[in-house]
Amino acid sequence: MSVPDTHLFGLDARALQLWQRRSQVLANNLANADTPGFKARDIDFRRALAVTGSAGAPLRLAATDSGVSLPGTTGTGSQAPLEYRIPLQPSLDGNTVNAQMEQSAFAQNAVHYEASLTFINAQIRLLRTAITGN
Repeated sequence: MSVPDTHLFGLDARALQLWQRRSQVLANNLANADTPGFKARDIDFRRALAVTGSAGAPLRLAATDSGVSLPGTTGTGSQAPLEYRIPLQPSLDGNTVNAQMEQSAFAQNAVHYEASLTFINAQIRLLRTAITGN
């Protein structure tokens, strides 16, 4: 999916990218609920958005050497840092996926995604009204 220009739509477009990426991560967790040794992952939404500057441009960390790569320095959905979930109850096979928790997080994420999409659509309608005068 192509996301609209983040400068025009501000935080909503970045949030939409993060919600989309998080739904992919949660779906991957659910798909691997029975895979031995699989470690559930998630995106910390607040931390991923906090790495972006107030003008919408990602903050960059200064590296002392040009060959140094600093991961997790952007707040875009495709590069949001993934974290491992801490299991509430350990399993014998090493899998940390709790299916009920993942399904709940997936449903909650879908609501957030839909809300961000609604806000962007409202901004588009407002711009369209301003341009056409209707």
